[in-house]
Amino acid sequence: MKLFRKILLSAAVLGVMASGTAEAAGKIVMDGSTTVGPIAKSFAAYFTKTTGVQVTVSESGSGNGAKSLINKTCDIGNMSRAMKSNEVMAARSKGVNPVEHVIALDGIAIVVHPSNRVDALSKAQIQGIYMGKYTNWSQVGGPNAAIVIIQRESNSGTQETFKELVMGKDSPSSKRAETQASNGAVKSRVSSTPAAIGFIGLGFVDSSVKALLVDKVEPEVRTVKNGTYPISRPLF
Repeated sequence: MKLFRKILLSAAVLGVMASGTAEAAGKIVMDGSTTVGPIAKSFAAYFTKTTGVQVTVSESGSGNGAKSLINKTCDIGNMSRAMKSNEVMAARSKGVNPVEHVIALDGIAIVVHPSNRVDALSKAQIQGIYMGKYTNWSQVGGPNAAIVIIQRESNSGTQETFKELVMGKDSPSSKRAETQASNGAVKSRVSSTPAAIGFIGLGFVDSSVKALLVDKVEPEVRTVKNGTYPISRPLF
């Protein structure tokens, strides 16, 4: 956590210097990703304690973080994906020059209820579940139970990364998929639903859910760091 704080502190200072608005107002406003949220809140507490500058953190999703940056309603856009080219162009048209800083690496964990006997899936099987090809756990080595699919909302960076790395950008999700608004909401739904499957940032995994091996690789800090875990991404 100390390392995350130092990295984010450097990024925040650079971002504030670039915008100038927060420095002039004596405060920093951060908005965006629910995945980056815990890191941002740790930074906020540390920075306020050491400098006296007030830092506020909102978790409205990566897409909304980009919008807030474009509309100059935040100083730092917390994002679990890179800004899109059209977002960068929109920002520049309003006099905002976004500067990208990688603050951490993250894995997207595929999670199920702890009672589910499935311990591992391939990316192809995960894609098949989310496209609706597999509708019962028995089709992928699990119990005879209809799969409850949990995904994120469209403005989520985690959702967009999942679609890019697992689904393919043009692959449709099953109409049976249920949408949740945050990592915490997905985890809560999966932990209370024996037949559910969802995906969350690795930092949100705890004993209330079971994280599956993907393509035989365990989701953990080591495999994200060395690049062997197949569903990983930088955080900004």
